[in-house]
Amino acid sequence: MTHEFSHGLSHGFSQDRLARIVPTLAARYIDTGAIPGALVMVWRRGALALLDMAGHIDLARAMPVRADALYRIYSMTKPIASVALLMLLEEGRIALDDPVARYIPAFAGLGVFAGGKDGDFVTTAPARPMLVIDLLRHTSGLTYGIHGRTAIDAAYRRRGVGAPSTGGGLGAMIAQLAALPLEFSPGAQWNYSVATDVVGWLVETISGMRFGEFLHTRILGPLAMDDTGFFVPPAKLERLSTCYQVQDGKLAVQDDARASSYAVPPNLESGGAGLVGTAGDYMRFCCMLLNGGELEGTRLLSPKTVALMTMNHLPGGRLMTDMMPVTGMFNEAGYSGVGFGLGVSVTVDVAATRLPGTKGEFAWGGAASTAFFIDPKEDMAVVFMTQVLGAPERVRLRRDLRTLVYGAMTRTFTTDTAFAKGTAT
Repeated sequence: MTHEFSHGLSHGFSQDRLARIVPTLAARYIDTGAIPGALVMVWRRGALALLDMAGHIDLARAMPVRADALYRIYSMTKPIASVALLMLLEEGRIALDDPVARYIPAFAGLGVFAGGKDGDFVTTAPARPMLVIDLLRHTSGLTYGIHGRTAIDAAYRRRGVGAPSTGGGLGAMIAQLAALPLEFSPGAQWNYSVATDVVGWLVETISGMRFGEFLHTRILGPLAMDDTGFFVPPAKLERLSTCYQVQDGKLAVQDDARASSYAVPPNLESGGAGLVGTAGDYMRFCCMLLNGGELEGTRLLSPKTVALMTMNHLPGGRLMTDMMPVTGMFNEAGYSGVGFGLGVSVTVDVAATRLPGTKGEFAWGGAASTAFFIDPKEDMAVVFMTQVLGAPERVRLRRDLRTLVYGAMTRTFTTDTAFAKGTAT
């Protein structure tokens, strides 16, 4: 187990309480076999307050977690893709209330599922067109095959909508979507979906650059996120974590780092789930958002655009749990009191979360149990990495992480006058 703490300027944490975060998570989740390893980074007031890790990135080879390990971040790709589109918004090249069909004409005729079966669906006209904002906040009417709830979900699975192996890439995925009904009229529900992959296609269409090229040229390169991309080159494969899944209550290999599908570029560069990267890289992205769109002299977004991104944009200020088609439906938050912004969840009602936290905290996670959250009022960002797809303990682990991090605070910058003025040492 490795511990690293910053020294000098106090960040309003108890070092003893910070030091217990990873050992506590290890006892509950690594020692019990729920996850293979864990890495936690905590950044506050301009410096690293904690880097700690335990367990392994590959159990069979007994390879311990290392600070530069590579992780499949899955849906933590979504905030990065959303920032890409917001950069184009700042350039006046797209607007949130634009109809998506302005950029994807094939979407103009999309109907809403009303019955029938695959190949013979019955549809009705939507109450209004799908807007760009619907893609960013998951109110588009699109879905994911993983939900396994409706006939449309099943059609997505049969066609492999959004699969990395899709011949023709994002353009082919758009053609698949144009041939299928929406699950609901845009704006009527919150439904986690391939919408952020469509965001990636919009970035391609508007910028004239391949989506991955845009990310590397405009975001990953400028932020020095040098280990983040849609595949892992040969020289870096030794740092790639093996990904696991739970089978019969035990961890089983889902993607072996020694023969990983991420060793070659995908056909489809997924803005919703495609990136691989390190905790350190993702923390740089978080710090850019925490700093109002700028990091070390490189500005990606205006502070006003970051503020817009991290507001609750659900219609009527509603919560995700209020707008889901069914109670308990899959999402990366897992508890109430949370709305959704432009690519991130947003804490709206701290009491309803039943967790310590701050109104305005924004966050998201990935399918392999990775997670991040950013608290602008406390000037703090937290990144958590592991690699287990669909871990049953995923939501509880994230709740524990928040509780332990906030429980390590000795001062809150939102309420303590001395710290708010930066006078404490």
